[in-house]
Amino acid sequence: MKRNFKRTLRVSKYIIYRETLVDYREHFFSFLGAFFGIGIIAFIQSHYLFENENIFLIGSFGASSVLIYGAIQSPLAQPRNLIGGHVISAFAGVLVATLLPDIIWLKAPLAVSLSIVLMQITKTLHPPGGATALIAVTSSGKIADLGFWYILSPVLSGCLILLTVALIFNNLTKNRQYPAKFFWRNKIRARKIHKIKS
Repeated sequence: MKRNFKRTLRVSKYIIYRETLVDYREHFFSFLGAFFGIGIIAFIQSHYLFENENIFLIGSFGASSVLIYGAIQSPLAQPRNLIGGHVISAFAGVLVATLLPDIIWLKAPLAVSLSIVLMQITKTLHPPGGATALIAVTSSGKIADLGFWYILSPVLSGCLILLTVALIFNNLTKNRQYPAKFFWRNKIRARKIHKIKS
């Protein structure tokens, strides 16, 4: 028991030490990725869309930027999760907004809950997806008027821009790799296990 306690203490110290290290290069590339990812979406919105289409930049993209530029090793930040999570959540949000009467205390929790379950089923869990679903049911005006087009633009098109920028800026140095190595290893391992079981 004493040995387990010492090992746990040693591991805890190591984790705390690693978490408190400041890596200026890591922060620099996180900053650049987020700046250009959100910047490109905002630029397109302000220069290439008509006034009545000016909704290309949605709040949940800010949360996605934290994951895909700042926590690139997280399973929740991988491309499948980024795109799948947002698209599935947008679908859930628009579906709830379309089918249910305008009762916000019913639509809002149902859209978020449904999006979480759908992301879990499809293994595309991405926390900002919950915000994407919520935006679909709580927004009025332009987003509400889009209906199911909300899924394609701004959601899918914005995700593709964020992903493209992430693939560029997260692979500029040898210390950063996106998608994460474990992501592909786990996919290959899962396929092998599935073939063995079949």
